[in-house]
Formats: sequence, C-alpha cells, structure tokens
Amino acid sequence: MRGGMFGLAAALAALPAAAAPEPAQVFTPAQRAAIVEILREALRTDPTILADAIAAMQQAELEAERARGQAAIAAHAEALFRDPGDPWFGAVRPEVTLVEFTDYRCPYCRRMHPVVAELVARDPGVRVVVKEIPILGPASVTAARAALAAHAQGRFAPFHDALMRLRGEPDEAGLVQLAVEVGLDPARFRRDMESAEVMRRLNANLRLAQALGIQGTPAYVVGETLLPGAVPLERLREAVAAARAAR
Repeated sequence: MRGGMFGLAAALAALPAAAAPEPAQVFTPAQRAAIVEILREALRTDPTILADAIAAMQQAELEAERARGQAAIAAHAEALFRDPGDPWFGAVRPEVTLVEFTDYRCPYCRRMHPVVAELVARDPGVRVVVKEIPILGPASVTAARAALAAHAQGRFAPFHDALMRLRGEPDEAGLVQLAVEVGLDPARFRRDMESAEVMRRLNANLRLAQALGIQGTPAYVVGETLLPGAVPLERLREAVAAARAAR
C-alpha cells in the first residue's frame, strides 16, 4: 500500500503543471444587489438561519475561550497546583487539587465557603489551595495579609474559616483578636503580616490570576477547567470527577 501511494505521488509529480486559473470576475453592482436581495429574502422567510449562524459563532467563541483557558492552566500548572508555600486545607495526600482565588470581602466568596467546605467533607481526596487576590480595596489586602500570617504559624484553616464567617469589615485590631482566638502568637502574627514574603505572595497571586484571565472572585481551577464565579456544589463535584478521571 505504501508503494502504491509513492507511485501515485511520483506520477502526479511527473504531470505537467496545470495552468493557473483565471482570476474570478468581480460581481457587477446589479449582481451584488441581486445577491443581497436573495439573502434578505432567505432571512425573511426563515429567521432561524440567522439564529443558527449566531449560535454557531457563539459556540466557536466558547470553544476558543476554553482552549485558551486550558493552555493558560497548563502553562502555569506549577504555580497553580504545586507551590509548596500556598495555604491549603483538605486532603494531606490529595487525589485532586482545587485552586480557589478569593477575596475575604467578596460576598460571593463568603457564600461559596460552606459549599467548598461541603465538597471537602464529602470527598476526602480533595485538597483546596487558596490563592488570596485582594481586589476589593485596602481592607481586602489587610485580610489577605492576615490569612497568610496565620498560614506561617500553621493555623491557616481555622483562621480562613473564621475570616469567611467574620461580620463587618476586617480591620487590623479585629484580625489580631481573631488570631488569638484560633491560637496564634499575636506578636509574630503582626510581624508576619508586614513581611516582604507575604506581599510577594499576594503580588504573585494577582499576576497568576491575570495570566489566567480571571476577572473577579471567586474563581476555581480544577484539572483543566476554570470555573468563574459562584457555582453549585454539583458543578464542583463534576469538575473534580473529570480531573480525577484524567489522572
């Protein structure tokens, strides 16, 4: 079969070159007008033609956006899933890692907190890595610095939970009190909040979110999937199942 294909290629190569096609003639104004009228009539008699065309364009854009997202996730997989300095909760030896981009002042992040907690409670193979991106002003930055300071003392999970349940604006005095309540050394907590490493990590998180095209909080990355916004528990579980199956 391979020899036959080679022979066909050789025979085609031996043929004289075909003459270049003549350039297509330009439509006359009358012909163009007739074509436009035909198209208008088609749309009048069958409006689904336009609806189908729009749906096809939207689907193509969704597919392109999905492909861009997958490429960005693959390009930043180390920073997303395997940064040893990131705070996390859930499985010690995870089967699937869910990355959560969050802001402690975001009401949708607060609404999603019990949903993510339920996901972890139902699936002991899931680890949640938290990437603080304080995008809602100075109080958000203060809260994010506090969460990373709690992480430095190995008490991120209870502090994260307390912050998500906190009523009112997070100020430094209230955050120090919260730190004491979850068993942190307040003096070290204050020092760590002001550390260069904490600010470096927050800046890195913001750059990563930008590279992934994340426009707001919350946002979740599971496997090759980016889920923007507050999503139902079942959607998170579906994404986790897909990531587990792709291992």
